[in-house]
Amino acid sequence: MKRRQLLLATAATAATSALPLAVRAQAWPGKTIRIVVPFTPGGTTDFVTRLVAVEAAKTLGQTIVVENKPGAGTVIGVDSVAKSAPDGYTFVTVANSFCVNATLIKKLPYDTRKDLRPVALMGLSEHVLATHPASGLKTVADIVAQAKAGQKLSYASFGNGTSAHLAGEMLKTQLGVDIVHVPYKGQAPALADLLGGQVSMMFGNWPEFRNHVQSGKLVAVGMATAQRSIYAPNVPTLSEQGLKVESNSWNGLLAPSGVPDAIVQRMNAAVNAAMQSPTLVEAFQKGGIAAKSGTSAQFSDYIDSEIVRYAEVIKKAGISSES
Repeated sequence: MKRRQLLLATAATAATSALPLAVRAQAWPGKTIRIVVPFTPGGTTDFVTRLVAVEAAKTLGQTIVVENKPGAGTVIGVDSVAKSAPDGYTFVTVANSFCVNATLIKKLPYDTRKDLRPVALMGLSEHVLATHPASGLKTVADIVAQAKAGQKLSYASFGNGTSAHLAGEMLKTQLGVDIVHVPYKGQAPALADLLGGQVSMMFGNWPEFRNHVQSGKLVAVGMATAQRSIYAPNVPTLSEQGLKVESNSWNGLLAPSGVPDAIVQRMNAAVNAAMQSPTLVEAFQKGGIAAKSGTSAQFSDYIDSEIVRYAEVIKKAGISSES
């Protein structure tokens, strides 16, 4: 009898403690929502997040503010949200680095899959492999020929462990040639050195490379896409040249793991509605960004597949957080 009474008391206590959260979920959103961007202002992730925030706010009827909190390869910003209150008022926008860090950084201050939950995939920027005109590298065959002739080649990246770094390693592995990795603190300084001819080549976001390619300041060797890009239909893919290197920069929204399902579903619906907004669609098209949508479960599966994909590349190439 006492055991039964204890079980009933425990169940009652659990139900009572859960009640305030359920009530808050029904009333959500009742105040300003904050989205943390773990990157510096002005980049693609920041651009995508701010556009989505404006449109999602219209659906939710509540203000959404965007806060930039860069540092430690996005770890600082992501960790701050992982440890925030699970009340639905704090989210974080992540990119490929979130999945890369799961393998690359051995002692993360948060558990990648337990401390955060996927809400919605938002945008995706395709990567192009570009070279400086003076390099003479116009095709994959040119890269192989120069490398085998003893020419010292280098490739720039956004930094160690970034999608551009891993794409470069996939390129080296498949071609069987040596290309020196030169990491930078972000795409902007890396692109500046590519334009200046200080490095031979670089994988980067097509939106930021497009004007330079069209003006002749850079050469587009190939798009790192499975099929020809609608944003660059005249640029051949790397697969057309015998390479299986697919690379991009995507952005998606996460919440602390304890956020109720009802809030996640409503935020997911608001983001998906934003993707249909004429204003956002036009801005994305001009920027060469593909708008994405889907359920939180689909985004969760995508993250799992990305973690596995990058883990294989990191292991095969022997990449470390310092390499």
